Amino acid sequence: MRYAYGVAGALLLGGTAFSIATGPVGAQVAQNSPSMLAPKPGAPMSFADLAARLQPAVVNISTKQRVAVKQQVDPFEDFFRRFGGQAPADPNGGPGGQPTTREAGSLGSGFIVSPDGYIVTNNHLIAGENGGTVDSVTVIMTDRKEYTARIVGRDQASDLALLKIQGTNLPFVQWGDSTRARVGDWVVAIGNPYGLGGTVTAGIISALHRGITGNGAYDRYIQTDASINMGNSGGPMFDVNGNVIGINSALISPTGASVGIGLAIPAELAQPVIETLRKGQRPSRGYLGVGLQPLDENIAASLGLPKDQGEIVRSVQPNDPAAKAGVQQGDVIVRVGDMPVTPDQTVSYLIANTQVGSRVPIEIVRDGRHMTLTVVPAQRPTEDALAKAAGGGTGDDATANGPSATGPATRALGLSLQPLSPSAIQALSLPPGTHGVVITAVDASSDASDKGLRRGDVIISVNRALVTTPAQVTAAVTAARAAGRNSVLLLVKRGTAPEAFIGVDIAQR
Repeated sequence: MRYAYGVAGALLLGGTAFSIATGPVGAQVAQNSPSMLAPKPGAPMSFADLAARLQPAVVNISTKQRVAVKQQVDPFEDFFRRFGGQAPADPNGGPGGQPTTREAGSLGSGFIVSPDGYIVTNNHLIAGENGGTVDSVTVIMTDRKEYTARIVGRDQASDLALLKIQGTNLPFVQWGDSTRARVGDWVVAIGNPYGLGGTVTAGIISALHRGITGNGAYDRYIQTDASINMGNSGGPMFDVNGNVIGINSALISPTGASVGIGLAIPAELAQPVIETLRKGQRPSRGYLGVGLQPLDENIAASLGLPKDQGEIVRSVQPNDPAAKAGVQQGDVIVRVGDMPVTPDQTVSYLIANTQVGSRVPIEIVRDGRHMTLTVVPAQRPTEDALAKAAGGGTGDDATANGPSATGPATRALGLSLQPLSPSAIQALSLPPGTHGVVITAVDASSDASDKGLRRGDVIISVNRALVTTPAQVTAAVTAARAAGRNSVLLLVKRGTAPEAFIGVDIAQR
């Protein structure tokens, strides 16, 4: 209190001195000055009223499904068979009986968006283990009243689903505008963590447009430090006005419990999907038919381009929109329409949010030259169709017999190479007709090793020039050094996995 009286006295008796100490009128003040950070009118001192108003519209979702159980071998079955008998039927299934099944289920959250009972939740809560949906979905209200829910529609790409229960005059909530959300804004999460029932947590928005999954079209989460745990999935994230600005969907944690990194699907992405599902339609998303990689520091350096300003095309699907427009492997897409391509605005995101069938200009960089192509996005295939088309597997480490190269290029890259023979193609599970040079050894202290290259990988091109012999690799590396480059861009194939670009340092060896 003495300090307070002292300040008051200084103000009354020495206003001029006080002005000098704090700076003249109009001078710049500290960013965290109390006058700059005073709470806005209406900022909550408590979330109690908000929570009481919103909780009735948030529901618990419980699912059930019968799933097959791998049968155990009955040690007595051979005994009965050898002596002309038959193993008795197992009342629980198994050898000699019906296939064994068990009941599986999940617990999560959702929220009612209409008084007649439409409910938003996550797709992963109702997705069955067999690729379909669960057998039954039960919705439990805050007053413990239970409803059997019908699955209206679900969308794997966005991880969203829409349910319907029979009811009238049900409590519901409205969507908010997540595009106006800012880092530092208060948010409230309501859900059913670990099946405990309605639980309210509060925090702030920690980040926007957070990319986690690599699913470019929907990899733009709102990050929050409001506690989100298992069972919160599908529940709403509210702003301080009680509007839904996100759907809580995931968390990042080394333990499986909340460590302050929760993720929510923004309402700006979720609402159009939900409205489409409500109409019984499939969400429409643009599709190019390309495989893409971020333009990280190593790849950007090998191309002489700024990092994080574009994405490189690692594969082009024949007869798809990108191929028809003239896009080639190794092109760098830097702009879609009038929007630059950045880590926050990926090509997948920008194209997915364009109208199918429209004409969209894209700016690319090819061999250092900027070009503009016009693409006509098609309807994006289902996630299952895309996964099937992409294939999988990584092959093995087998290589063909033969001498390996030890020239200047391989010393610069830390790799031993040899031509790719037909026997190596077969041994490495590569597609017929693959061309390139195969890696037979990797120096453990090299940058190539740090980037994950390994024995059995196939280098298809260096700086977008196709190579079939170690000598061509040498020439490409020599040319890069002569041009003042510190790294080279390798296009690498591993087994049946998609091709990928890797930037490898050549300056340190």
